[in-house]
Amino acid sequence: MPDILSQALTLEGLWLIVLGAVLSGIVRGFSGFGTALIFIPLAGQVVPPIWVITILVVMDMFGPAPNLPRAWRDGAAAQVGWLLLGAVVCLPLGLAILVRVSPEAFRYAVSLLAIAAPIVLSLGLRYHGPMSRPLLTGTGGASGFLGGVAGLPGPPVILLYMAGPNPPALIRANTMLYLYAYDLMLLALLGLQGRLEAVPVVLGLLMALPNIAGNILGARVFHPDRARVYRGAAYAITIAAAISGLPLWD
Repeated sequence: MPDILSQALTLEGLWLIVLGAVLSGIVRGFSGFGTALIFIPLAGQVVPPIWVITILVVMDMFGPAPNLPRAWRDGAAAQVGWLLLGAVVCLPLGLAILVRVSPEAFRYAVSLLAIAAPIVLSLGLRYHGPMSRPLLTGTGGASGFLGGVAGLPGPPVILLYMAGPNPPALIRANTMLYLYAYDLMLLALLGLQGRLEAVPVVLGLLMALPNIAGNILGARVFHPDRARVYRGAAYAITIAAAISGLPLWD
């Protein structure tokens, strides 16, 4: 264990992983999403794709935990359940592709998706229909596939809720509950497939502390009547992290 801890603490570029943990925690705390969109482009510059996903999912077990009771009160658990049903079907397919792609291709895919997500969200697309079970399940399926192949389960779910007639508190709560449950599911799948390595697991545990601090700080500054300000800040941080993660800067 001391040797594994030493490997984790002496990792070249560790500061980028710490920065990703803090920034993604702050944005997650005040918006309910953003962890993967911000953390993966930054951490992907330092460690291979499967390590990035492992660090993220282990870290994410702790960071949002202080905000889950509030999210449970504000959210709609039944909707989250249908999203997860779609995700559990498509996640293994995305993960099977992830383990076969090169780190460079992974970084390009993640950064371009992370840049595209805020742009699409800012277009103000609207959906006035009901949150039906097929719609939720299909959205969860798209989320599961993207989460497996690029570590980005959030955009399909976030886009659906942002486009619908939902109050900011419910958007924040449902996305937070879904992404936390998704992380539990992904962690279990990685364990069953024997893809959990010791060093990234330890890194994930270490990153939990700065991520928790970021989540608490983000939650403290959150006010539903200023949702547009927080959304703009989340978009700006996401795009900046995504641009920095493009391999062309290497």
